[in-house]
Amino acid sequence: MQTNLMQADSSGILQAAQLLKQGELVAIPTETVYGLAANAMDGTAVEKIFAAKGRPQDNPLIVHIDSIEMWKTLVVEVTEDAKKLADAFWPGPLTIILPHNGNLAEQVCAGLDTVAVRVPSHPVAQKVISESGLPLAAPSANLSGSPSPTEAKYVLQDMQGRIPLILEGGSCEVGVESTVISLAGKKPILLRPGYITKEQLEQVLQKEVEIAHAVTHILEQGEKVESPGMKYKHYAPKAQVTILKGNSLQYQQYLQQHNHQGVAALCFEEDAPAMQVPFVVYGKENDPSSQARELFSALRKLDENGAQQVYARCPAEDGVALAVYNRLLRAAAFRVVQL
Repeated sequence: MQTNLMQADSSGILQAAQLLKQGELVAIPTETVYGLAANAMDGTAVEKIFAAKGRPQDNPLIVHIDSIEMWKTLVVEVTEDAKKLADAFWPGPLTIILPHNGNLAEQVCAGLDTVAVRVPSHPVAQKVISESGLPLAAPSANLSGSPSPTEAKYVLQDMQGRIPLILEGGSCEVGVESTVISLAGKKPILLRPGYITKEQLEQVLQKEVEIAHAVTHILEQGEKVESPGMKYKHYAPKAQVTILKGNSLQYQQYLQQHNHQGVAALCFEEDAPAMQVPFVVYGKENDPSSQARELFSALRKLDENGAQQVYARCPAEDGVALAVYNRLLRAAAFRVVQL
């Protein structure tokens, strides 16, 4: 298959919409990461997503829509809490899980009775949804397990020959996937952290939001994958990643002691001047938004540089930084060293 990279102008958007209506896959930019989109009502089209990514069938997909009206056609009920969150954060990087009404292709929900839905804020994603008139299932447009793509060139690296079209929409503003909250049970549960934080959700809902155990721990044996991003190893470069918890000085000392061929550092901007090993920077220490924006491209750069063993400086574990920590944990397959 020939993979075309087109500018996300009116002709590119029209071409994308036509392909989606024909049951094909298209990679589109969103504010979080690039998504691999298919018609969420068409089971054959959705199966192509799993094939192109090499994604396990038990991993549900997020459906991208352009309006509350479209949402109402997919779920049993838009609850009061769901409406509050949608009013506060849509369009934007928040995914809301509710019981579905059976209108979607069953492959989207991975056998669950719920569906994860969001309204993206990226103008290209919005135009593609509106032009096609379809709800779009769209996980990240990468090979399953590798770092999510925040630029079209990384989509091309992974999807060359696997999909017909990639829309070029520049770098993604947020850089990590959306926050996922489930409103399908008795209490709200944060299943995947993102740019919208636990604290922001609680402020709008005026109630406590529980953080799922799997956000910072390995999924329990037999535990259902209720949301994308809950798998054990995910977002990983080819290099082996280990997270180092400690201050800048402790981090530097550890790297000096473990400086051998193939070692590289994934560090903050402030650490860079003292680095005595090859390094890639991912944001500033006290600016988790910059860490989120730069993390996935930094992981890909480490592979491009030939790193074999990467020691990553640990981010904080709250607010937006929790999203960064969550992604790094999975990139490192939960290898963490306390300094």
